[in-house]
Amino acid sequence: MSSAKVQRPGRKPLVALTGATGFIGRHLLQGLTARGYRVRVLLRRPTAMPDSCASVLIGDIAKPFNMSEALAEVDAVIHSAGVPHAMTGLPEDDYRLFNTEATVRFAKAAKRARVKRFLFLSSIRAQSGPAAAGVLTEEQEPHPTDAYGRSKLDAEKGLAETGLDWAALRLALVYGPGAGGNVAKLLKLARAPYPLPLAGLKARHSLLGLDNLVEAVDRILTAPAPLNRPFIVADPAPVTVAEIVRALRQGLGRRAGLFYVPPPVLKAALRAVGPPIEIAPLFGSLVADPAALRALDWAPPVATQHGLAALARQMPD
Repeated sequence: MSSAKVQRPGRKPLVALTGATGFIGRHLLQGLTARGYRVRVLLRRPTAMPDSCASVLIGDIAKPFNMSEALAEVDAVIHSAGVPHAMTGLPEDDYRLFNTEATVRFAKAAKRARVKRFLFLSSIRAQSGPAAAGVLTEEQEPHPTDAYGRSKLDAEKGLAETGLDWAALRLALVYGPGAGGNVAKLLKLARAPYPLPLAGLKARHSLLGLDNLVEAVDRILTAPAPLNRPFIVADPAPVTVAEIVRALRQGLGRRAGLFYVPPPVLKAALRAVGPPIEIAPLFGSLVADPAALRALDWAPPVATQHGLAALARQMPD
């Protein structure tokens, strides 16, 4: 395969994007358009046309029998659609259908359309459970612990068999305006008017700001081919839950208001009252090293603490 870049000289790349109405997809659409990319949004059903896209096509990527029109003249595909991890209790077959099988079929359609690169938004959960003893790297053997993580890893394996130039971005927990899940729950805690017993939590966690993700996607899209591998995407400096809440409260113009409770006592209390967030991430670290992405000259523009403070200012009560 040629080592030429995806971008053609004198021509702004045309990127096909799935999941453009979702939390991450909306930001990718805005961020890539601002960087000069032409973005063609692929939707499963008619909805309001997202702002900033070059065109919108309706179709079911889970059944890509004829995607020639949708992918005509497309330089690269960014596949961000899928079943999110937050949908707990979903049958494993559904994760496999939407996150694995639909992804591989879509990639094969992209290859038939002569798309140069397929960028798949995977997850750090394709590599690990909610906690890991050491720092995660792509060279380690993946050990997903739930249906969501297995579906993402299986999709990566399927992409490797298509013969298409591909990259899978194993995203750390993403934060930014519109974030749900544990990010939204931590923000709710930070907004609470009372002190919080979180000062003793020392477990560290890799997060990923939306602006840093856009920068990573840009680097992947313009990197010399072929890639054919996964990339961990995470802010460089992991943080503790206490540091997350401190940064959020700083964004709200408040003092941290954290005090120390021995972790075993706190764990027992949380289990007794039913915590608003998962217990495992509070007491177990999940740190991931994006060294392979940095080797592509990825330089995240936003420091985690600054991004969290900005999030607190931007998110409504």
